[in-house]
Amino acid sequence: MLYNDTIAAIATGMTSSGIGIIRISGSDAFAVAEKIFRPHKKDKRLSEQETYTIHYGTIMDGKETLDEVIVLLMKGPHSYTAEDTVEIDCHGGVFVMKKILELVLRNGARVAEPGEFTKRAFLNGRIDLSQAEAVMDVIESKNAYALKSSVSQLSGSVMRKIKEIREKVLYEIAFIESALDDPEHISLDGYPEELGKKVDNLSDEVRKLLINAEDGRVLREGIKTVIIGKPNAGKSSLLNVLAGDERAIVTDIAGTTRDTLEEQIQIRGLSLCMVDTAGIRQTEDVVEKIGVDRARKAADQADLILYVVDSSTNLDENDDEIISFLKDQNVVVLLNKTDLSMVTTPEMVKERLHKPVVCISARMETGIDELADLLESMFLSGKVSFNEEVYLTNARQKRAMEEAGESLKKVQESISLGMPEDFYSIDLMDAYESLGSIIGESVGEDLVNEIFSKFCMGK
Repeated sequence: MLYNDTIAAIATGMTSSGIGIIRISGSDAFAVAEKIFRPHKKDKRLSEQETYTIHYGTIMDGKETLDEVIVLLMKGPHSYTAEDTVEIDCHGGVFVMKKILELVLRNGARVAEPGEFTKRAFLNGRIDLSQAEAVMDVIESKNAYALKSSVSQLSGSVMRKIKEIREKVLYEIAFIESALDDPEHISLDGYPEELGKKVDNLSDEVRKLLINAEDGRVLREGIKTVIIGKPNAGKSSLLNVLAGDERAIVTDIAGTTRDTLEEQIQIRGLSLCMVDTAGIRQTEDVVEKIGVDRARKAADQADLILYVVDSSTNLDENDDEIISFLKDQNVVVLLNKTDLSMVTTPEMVKERLHKPVVCISARMETGIDELADLLESMFLSGKVSFNEEVYLTNARQKRAMEEAGESLKKVQESISLGMPEDFYSIDLMDAYESLGSIIGESVGEDLVNEIFSKFCMGK
């Protein structure tokens, strides 16, 4: 145990609801609860009750009854924090939750810092740092795939993979150190070549995790999707259809959209951070020019571009300009207004831009299922799997993995240059430390505090 004090916080949202939860954790959790809880039936004290039991009664402030409650008991180390924990389930009014929390604080607990319950779980060894970060990822999950990824990490998928790689690295460090300490009995003849092969395999594992880290980012943050096209192609109408609401102004006047408009869209469990942009065309309007520039900038930073083409008109020089900067990007062409007479066909578009084309009508809301099928195949089929894959889901984990990869690269360079074996050990140890920072086995107090400060209260 790294803490002796007892903390408490409201663990549910500060809004009126059916149930509110006040969580108490620490060495005096049961003692604090006993001071304010009166069981409905005369029974043993809470501290004498079995763990994982539920008790009905009232919360008393002296002789005043505050609420009828249910109290849940969890004795350490078999609790979320690995400490004695009490949860008071009361009625979910903001006022009554605050009154009970104030009473708990007056009787020996202190207010928990943001994320302190999870921080204690980490510091007490119940979970590693990647699992702790996954807790917040579960809370912030925006789609089914992000939730599955976070739950997988919460169950220890990242921890197990990192420990597996670290064990292999540590074995080589120990072998080198032993050989240098006892050269008479442990020979290093031919070892550099053997180590080179092992480091190659380790580097492959690191590269795979880094590739998956990008998928992890997409799962967690959503697919940054930018809608571009000429004025009046139907971009804003498409956004409204996908959002299921009139989010963008739609008129027959070209250039209505002057700035970017952002909206979170859910399609088949995928999150799309959708950005509607100004129509791209040659213009002398100063404000419209700014909108066009912002559209180009947004497209450069996108994971996916939806290029909306008006099928009822001919492709022109504005389309040529758009197509010129789309050739190397992830693009789906949406041939819109197919409910009208088609002047531009899919074949005409594909002649100029070799990207998938989907025929839609934003006005009639047709073709949306075909778009959803295509997005699933692009972002999920063969790329996102929850069977054996491990996903790093934040920038901190990815940065540490990149540092580990750089250290392994230095080992290979030392081998190729014929450097002494102790050089290998130094860089292998750097890789070992970088990997350890992902799961929290080699991180400083400042970093730990920074990570948990981003958590919500009561978690």
